Amino acid sequence: MKRFLIAGIAGTLLLTSCVSKKEYAALEARQQETQDLLNSATVKLNACLEEKASATTRVMSLEERLAELKKDKNSLIESSKDLTVLTQQGATNLEKSLESLKEKDLKINRLQDALTKKDSVTLALVTSLKKEVGLNDEDIEINVEKGVVFISLSDKMLFKSGSYNITPRATEILGKVSKVINSKPNFEALVEGHTDNVPYNSGGILLDNWDLSAKRSTAIVRELVKLGANPSQLIAAGRSEFVPLVDNSTAENRSINRRTKIYVLPKIDQFYTMIEEEMKNLETEEKE
Repeated sequence: MKRFLIAGIAGTLLLTSCVSKKEYAALEARQQETQDLLNSATVKLNACLEEKASATTRVMSLEERLAELKKDKNSLIESSKDLTVLTQQGATNLEKSLESLKEKDLKINRLQDALTKKDSVTLALVTSLKKEVGLNDEDIEINVEKGVVFISLSDKMLFKSGSYNITPRATEILGKVSKVINSKPNFEALVEGHTDNVPYNSGGILLDNWDLSAKRSTAIVRELVKLGANPSQLIAAGRSEFVPLVDNSTAENRSINRRTKIYVLPKIDQFYTMIEEEMKNLETEEKE
């Protein structure tokens, strides 16, 4: 009877972990999709910038030529009214070319504005987190990774060894993180647990490092909710030992790899829509 009970609990935990992994995989896929779109936009932007540089050189040349033509025009007016008409037509054509180049600059600026808006939101979020959470602790890192803001909290600050019970010190930090999340209703927080590669063999309801990393991330999520965070903005995920920052050859390195990362990111659908609209507008204008 006792064996059946343990097996049932383990199965339930595995199913829960499986659902979390699927949710995370779906989000990661959407994030990769957005990253691919950003990469495509960046390539296109770089091409446009090169074209702009070439066009700017041409504009300078055209402006010099236009000045020469205007000087010649004044001279030709004295000798022939017919030539004056032709020169005026040439000046008009050059002015139209300049206007076309200005329109192209406008298109480039619109795409730059979309990317700048995203960067501004990211910078504001980093500033808010650093102000709220602080940077005077070696166990806390606030940074940007692939355009996404994250907070990395060391294992020793959050949990006791082999445990998923949160320490009082962690509660204080998480309370500050919860405030930032609440101030950004259009953002989501992905809590990601990481372990070292030492096999988990302490018994109890946990089977391995997958269980431990997932259990720690859900413990953080529950604590954030208890501290006032909106649960609909939170996602829990466990990465076990498989995304180390450094090799696990020393105790110090293993301590670095045992961590929890909290990604604070704009809701994928909203950001994807913003970039997609800018790309569609640009393509439409190029066809006209």
